[in-house]
Amino acid sequence: MSLDLTAVSVGAKGGAPLFAAITLRVEAGQVGTLMGPSGIGKSTLLDAIGGHLAHGFAVSGRVALDGRDVLSLPAEARRIGVLFQDAMLFPHLSVGDNLAFGLARSIRGAARKVAVEEALDQAGLAGFATRDPATLSGGQRARAALMRALLAQPQALLLDEPFSRLDADLRAEIRSFVFDHLRARAIPALLVTHDASDAEAAGGMVVQL
Repeated sequence: MSLDLTAVSVGAKGGAPLFAAITLRVEAGQVGTLMGPSGIGKSTLLDAIGGHLAHGFAVSGRVALDGRDVLSLPAEARRIGVLFQDAMLFPHLSVGDNLAFGLARSIRGAARKVAVEEALDQAGLAGFATRDPATLSGGQRARAALMRALLAQPQALLLDEPFSRLDADLRAEIRSFVFDHLRARAIPALLVTHDASDAEAAGGMVVQL
């Protein structure tokens, strides 16, 4: 499984592109990094890849997952997950129900509970299923958000500065946790960051916009 961008750029409809078109391939288990000044369009590019591009913007070029062009597909059919700066757990759901939200509807009954419990255990959150997300620390929220994304079985993952609000020690810990899980599952990922240490830890291609 690879994520391939070929001559991809975004911009306002009828206007100039925000950045020069980029071409890159992110192989299974690799993390490519996008860097550049604020406002140049890094997050907008992730929106375009994931199928969430705001009205008034357009994307050009080709985005493919394992050779399958996804730009013509709705977001829910692309199988591309996203992690944001904030963990964005649903406040009205328990931690376990937040994770279960990522599961396919075909997984039902006891199988859903087992899948959630296994994911919580992998995240170091065993026994947290009934907890209120508001009681979690920043690191716990970040780990729960990743496991929810992975339970949806994405074929690629977009990382929109997910470590930027963590302090230095926790940032390194959560970064390793995320990258290790992506490598173990052979999921290609694209990271947006302003921090060179993130790009170094990712270890993949770095593209400057």
